[in-house]
Amino acid sequence: MALSQSLQQKLLQKLSPQQIQLMKLLQVPTANLEERIKEELEENPALEVTEDDHASENSTDETSEEFESNNEEEYEADAPDDYDIDISDYANDFDDDVADYKLRDENYPEAEEQKTLPYKVETSFHELLLSQLGMMVLDDRSMRIAEQIVGSIDDDGYLRREISSIVDDLAFRQNIDASEEEIADMIDKIQRFDPPGVAARNLQECLLIQLQRKKGEGRELEIAIDVLTNYFDEFTKKHYDKIQRGLNLTDEQFKDVIGQIIKLNPKPGGNIGEVNKAESYVVPDFFIFNNAGKLELTLNMKNAPDLRISSGYKDMLKEYEKGNKKDKRQKEAVLFIKQKIDAAKWFIDAIKQRQQTLFNTMHTIMEYQKEFFLTGDETTLRPMILKDIAERTSLDISTVSRVANSKFVQTEFGTYRLKFFFSESLSTESGEEVSTREVKKILSDLIGDESKKKPLSDERLTELLQEKGYNIARRTVAKYREQLNIPVARLRKEI
Repeated sequence: MALSQSLQQKLLQKLSPQQIQLMKLLQVPTANLEERIKEELEENPALEVTEDDHASENSTDETSEEFESNNEEEYEADAPDDYDIDISDYANDFDDDVADYKLRDENYPEAEEQKTLPYKVETSFHELLLSQLGMMVLDDRSMRIAEQIVGSIDDDGYLRREISSIVDDLAFRQNIDASEEEIADMIDKIQRFDPPGVAARNLQECLLIQLQRKKGEGRELEIAIDVLTNYFDEFTKKHYDKIQRGLNLTDEQFKDVIGQIIKLNPKPGGNIGEVNKAESYVVPDFFIFNNAGKLELTLNMKNAPDLRISSGYKDMLKEYEKGNKKDKRQKEAVLFIKQKIDAAKWFIDAIKQRQQTLFNTMHTIMEYQKEFFLTGDETTLRPMILKDIAERTSLDISTVSRVANSKFVQTEFGTYRLKFFFSESLSTESGEEVSTREVKKILSDLIGDESKKKPLSDERLTELLQEKGYNIARRTVAKYREQLNIPVARLRKEI
C-alpha cells in the first residue's frame, strides 16, 4: 500500500494540567482539603504556608461581601527579578537546626518529663468471644477448631460460612481433618456464649437461641418459640391474622407473644466494640446565617491555610540566573527551580479558584432556595436541577456536579448535603411546578400520622395527595415511599 499525505480538520477539547488539577480540587470536601494541601507541600519545596497569617484563623467569620472583595484582589506571586536581596549576604543564617541537646537543661530533668496521654481501652466483639473460649476446657485440636469458627463469625454475630467451608479451611490452613458433625457440635457450644444469639446461621436461629435462654419464664415464651419455629415466614411478613388463627390466641395473648419476640436482639454482635470502628464526622463546607432576615454565606476556610511561593526559591533562581548561562548544571538547576515555582503558582491559583467557584455556586443555591434557608420548611423548596445553577453561574453542569458532590452546608435548621436541595418538578392541579421534595415531605407526614393498626395503602396515599392538589400516580407514590425507606402498609402494621 502506497504512502500518502492528507490534511484533516478536527475539533478537539483538551484539558490543561491546571484545569485537571482544579477539577480534582473541586471534588475534595473541606474535611480532606488539609490533607491534600499537606501532600502538595511535601512534594513541592517551593510552596509554603504563610507564617504570619492571622486571617485564616478568623476566615470562618468572613461575610459574603468580604469574601467577594478579597477574591477581587489578585494574588501576588512576584517574579524573581522583583527582588534585590542577595542570598549570599545571608548565607550564615541558613545553618542546620539547633541540636536537641543544646536546648536541654540537664540540671532540671523534671522539666522534660514526658506526659502519657490516656486513651480508652475497649474490648472488641471477637476478643469477647475468644476470652470466653479461653474458659473452656479443650485440647489443642479442639481449641484450634473453635478459634477457626470464632474467626468466621461476622461482626454482627452471625456465622454465615458453611460448615463444609470451615472443614476445608481447617484442612488446608491448619492441617486438621475434622468432620462436619464435629464442627456442628463445636458451633452448638459457641452458641452458648454471650451475647445470646451469637454464631447463629440465620435470623430465625438467632431469635430462637435467645428465647431458649429464657425457657421456663411463662407460657407466652413457649408460644413465642412456637411462632418462630412454625410460623416464621408469616411473622416476617406480618401476616398476624394467620398466626393468631393457627394458635387460637386472643388479641391480648397474641400481643404479649409478639412483645416477647420484638424485645430480642436481631444483631447480637452489633453493639459491641463499635467505638473501635472509624467514626465519620461531617465537616460543613459552608455556613449560612440569618442576620435579621438577610442571609449571609461564608466558606469554611479552617483547613485551607494561606499559601505562598517560597522567597528562598525565588532568591535562589535569581542567583542562578546571574551565574554562567552555559554551565549545564546551572541550566538544570534553573529549570528545576522554575518548574517547582510554576507548579506552586498553579496550585495556589487552583485553590483560590476552587474557593471562588464553591462560593459562587453555593451563593446561587442559597438565593434559589432562599425561602427554605429563612424558614427551614422543606415544603418551600423549589424544583432545582444542576442545569438551573449552571446557567445562573455560567459554569458547566459537570463543574456544578463536582461542587455539589460530598459537600455540606450548615444552617440554623441543621446540616444538609448540597444534593438535598436538588430535585425534579411535579405539576399541581393549578399548573404550578413544585419540588418532589415537597411531595416526599407531605407523604412522610401522612405516613407518620397514620394509624399503625391500619396503615395507609399506596392507593389511599395517592388519593390523599390528589386531594391536596398534586397530580401523582400510584406507582410514583410507591417510588417516593421506597426512596424514603418506608416499607409497604402491611409491614408497617403494628398490634
